[in-house]
Amino acid sequence: MIRKFYATKDNTLTNAFEDNLVTRGTYANMGASDILEVFSIYGQATSSSLEQAKFLIEFDVGEITDSRNSGLIPASGSVSWYLKIYNAPHSRTVPSNFNLSVSAVSSSWEEGYGIDMEFYEDTSSGSVGSNWIQAGSGSLWDSEGGDFHSSPTFNAVFSTGLEDLEVDVSDLVEQWIDGTKDNNGFGISLASAHLSETKSFFTKKFFGRDTEFHFQKPTLEARWNSSRKDDRGLFYASSSLASASDNLNTLFLYNVIRGRLRDIPNDPTITVGLRSNASGSDLTSTTATKVSTGIYSAALSLDTSETTLYDVWYTGDISYWTGSIAVKSFTSYGYNPEDDYIVSMPKLKKEYRKNQTHRLNLYVREKNWSPNIYTVAQQTSVPSLIIPSASYQLRRSIDDFVVIPYGTGSTAHTMLSYDVSGNYLNLDTTYLEAGYLYEIQYSFYDEENGWEEQPYRFKFRVVD
Repeated sequence: MIRKFYATKDNTLTNAFEDNLVTRGTYANMGASDILEVFSIYGQATSSSLEQAKFLIEFDVGEITDSRNSGLIPASGSVSWYLKIYNAPHSRTVPSNFNLSVSAVSSSWEEGYGIDMEFYEDTSSGSVGSNWIQAGSGSLWDSEGGDFHSSPTFNAVFSTGLEDLEVDVSDLVEQWIDGTKDNNGFGISLASAHLSETKSFFTKKFFGRDTEFHFQKPTLEARWNSSRKDDRGLFYASSSLASASDNLNTLFLYNVIRGRLRDIPNDPTITVGLRSNASGSDLTSTTATKVSTGIYSAALSLDTSETTLYDVWYTGDISYWTGSIAVKSFTSYGYNPEDDYIVSMPKLKKEYRKNQTHRLNLYVREKNWSPNIYTVAQQTSVPSLIIPSASYQLRRSIDDFVVIPYGTGSTAHTMLSYDVSGNYLNLDTTYLEAGYLYEIQYSFYDEENGWEEQPYRFKFRVVD
């Protein structure tokens, strides 16, 4: 899952020379500009002169804290925070092979109203807005160019110079949330080692918070793996072919009361037992764990030849749920199988409302599958195959812009969930621009070949 927070203020600070190469633009304010800039210029005014620009950007940590307190964002340790700022193309030279340093600003500062990034004529000396000298009206930086904490700091690497800035800043954000460090935002500048080099790095530009481009606005992204893998439709009997972890099957209980998930009263200790018949004794059992409000889970393994098992959730003589499970068996092959799939989304709507979270279901079957006569005669629906590792990507149709790239790394924030009905995802449309057509794609993980993108795109529109 992804939850995005947008910047509340930003500003570029500079000590670069004005056109006369005598006066520096240290009082220039660029707080209302739609561009943020980082550069160093060596030897322009004199053989050893150095000019530089850096920028500040701040996010509302109060909004972040409220989201965590309301359960929209997991606790510390279960979520990663990424600062993402997008490259702004321009006609000037772009430096390559450089690093940017991301630090925590240690003093409060004002954004200001300046927009002039060429001649530095919008000044904020003694008035509202930060610049190279002052943090705000009536407040100077302790050190010219801004005040920053020595730790934590983060490093962003740029090879071509055209990359976006994307860096994991979890340590700092969690300090802001728990109050051990005041939130004054991030400072982004060239790495200190570059400032001692006798060469220029001119110029790297990013889109600021006032850009007209919706998906290029700077964001602080909470990313976490929210996928829920319910093995009721993918339950395997224990086998010597599999490891202990692969023999485990995770089952879920959803306590829905009047259409809403609710905890079982008095927080009981729930036992989950597997039985060969619903009223028999447990063949194996374990204690369930509450995953979130009204949702409980348990992981079990069982060496059995039964083709059907019954899972019973109970406390003493109180039974909460009894379900049936079709048991599968692990199989080895004398050849290396390769799977091809037909993928569809039969329940996909043409339009989805903005500012809501929508359940999107996936249907998968083997490409060369064909029903037998009995299946056709009975007109039974064939259940979807379950893909244990599947991820999604979202594009804007009009220009093929990738709005949500595959999150298949350590955060796994675009992993699909599954249950007995097949794979699914919960898509938050809060951060999608209304009025546009979007395309969702899927990639399945193959142990030998890695992630393989499926050749299907499914379209829908987001509306207000």
